[in-house]
Amino acid sequence: MLGNVNGKWSKWLPYLFMLVAALSRWPGLFPPNFSAFYALAFCAGAFFPRSVKWWLPLGTLVVTDIVLDVYYRSFSGMQLVNYLAYGLIILLGTRFSNRSRFLGLLAGGILGAILFYLITNTASWLFDAEYTKDLVGWIKALTTGRFGFPPTIEFFRNTLMSGGLFTGLFAGALKLSAAAESAKEKETEEEPAEAPEGEGVPEEGKA
Repeated sequence: MLGNVNGKWSKWLPYLFMLVAALSRWPGLFPPNFSAFYALAFCAGAFFPRSVKWWLPLGTLVVTDIVLDVYYRSFSGMQLVNYLAYGLIILLGTRFSNRSRFLGLLAGGILGAILFYLITNTASWLFDAEYTKDLVGWIKALTTGRFGFPPTIEFFRNTLMSGGLFTGLFAGALKLSAAAESAKEKETEEEPAEAPEGEGVPEEGKA
């Protein structure tokens, strides 16, 4: 069961989304910060049952982080900030449900991506000695970023695009699945029951 969405397809969708989100972090597959995890976290809060709402997206994130840390041989305390940001996106998602309008879900997913950008870059501003601890330093953290790296505004663009794209795909798939299952259930309820044997047969036709 997926929230109020029933059916064998629906119960497998969270795990399919988990796989897509994990693959989206494969090095070089997508541009920096272009990830399905914003959408996975948001849709988990909005659609997934309580049994997997938290552990599925966060567990997938931790496992992929471990793999990436082995690959890059680096661990950063910023990863803990990332977990906090994704947790807040899940919490934001709980304000929605499968009954929410598609455009509302899309807006929520984009808002979650913006939230991630603001939290992680504000944390970078607070803890990175390269930034001055004033408004100018904060704006620099949100726009140009550190010297020698791509500007953070470029990361923000990728965050927004991927948040909107994958939220649209995930939420659309979940709502279509719910509509299909609902139509199937309604069709089943409307089917006339089979008449008992002998019922409706004229008296003279009976042996």
